[in-house]
Amino acid sequence: MSKEDHINMTGKVIQVLPNARFKVKLNDNGHTLLAYVGGKMRKFEIKIIQVEISPYDLTQGRIIRRN
Repeated sequence: MSKEDHINMTGKVIQVLPNARFKVKLNDNGHTLLAYVGGKMRKFEIKIIQVEISPYDLTQGRIIRRN
């Protein structure tokens, strides 16, 4: 498994936390994780998202697209 391999899943923001972090519940399996967002996406309201998760740490992810 290479460093660039990630798991892409969709989820819904259930709680907004400080420092542009969100608590996200995944649609596929109901797992809850902590996700961060960077760049210009900080300006927008985010509800349903696509999350990129590292296979090594399934408790954290990065928001890559908002729907």
